[in-house]
Amino acid sequence: MLDRFFTRIASGIAGFAGQPAAFVTAVGLIVLWGTTGPLFHYSDTWQLVVNTATTIVTFLMVFLIQNSTNRDAAAIQAKLDELIRALDGARNGFIGIEHMTDKKLEKLRASLEAESGSDVESIKRTVNLLEDRL
Repeated sequence: MLDRFFTRIASGIAGFAGQPAAFVTAVGLIVLWGTTGPLFHYSDTWQLVVNTATTIVTFLMVFLIQNSTNRDAAAIQAKLDELIRALDGARNGFIGIEHMTDKKLEKLRASLEAESGSDVESIKRTVNLLEDRL
C-alpha cells in the first residue's frame, strides 16, 4: 500500500517537475525572493530562507528522480526481456543480464563485438572524428 502511494506521488511530482510550468514557477519564486532582498536588508535570515528551501527541494527531488529512473529502467528491461523471449533465434540467456557484475558485462560486450566481426577500433575512430566536429 505504501509502495503504491509513493509511486503515485512520485510519478505526479516528477511529471509536474518536468513541465515548463514548474520551471516558470521556480524562476518566479527566485525572482520574488530576490526582490524582497532590500525589504529584509539582504540579511542572513533572508539568504537562509532560499538556501534552506533549495536544499530541501533538491534533497527530496533526488529520491523522486531515482525512483522514476528505477521504474523506467525496470520497465525497459522487462520489455527487452519479452522481445528476447518472443523472437525466434534470440538467445534467452540474455534475459536478466542487467544483474551481472560490471566486469562480466564488459566481457560479454567484448565477446559480442568480436562475434559480430565489427572492427571496434574503426568504429571508435569514426565516433572520435564525429565528436571532434561537434
